[in-house]
Amino acid sequence: MSFTLKYKDLNEKREIPKENYTIKDLLNELELSAQTMVSKQNGELVIEDTIISDGDEIQLVQIIYGG
Repeated sequence: MSFTLKYKDLNEKREIPKENYTIKDLLNELELSAQTMVSKQNGELVIEDTIISDGDEIQLVQIIYGG
């Protein structure tokens, strides 16, 4: 079982390492903070507790702060 990860210039297929693998698990694996990322699953905004399923496309978008 695998999913597609899109993040910045990255566009790769990744294996789902365990059952009930979530967006939060993915962010932790990539050492990214949920506070600074927006996650999309198959084009829809999702929360970090969303489970990644076989064939999903996960897009991570960095939130930019400015002043």
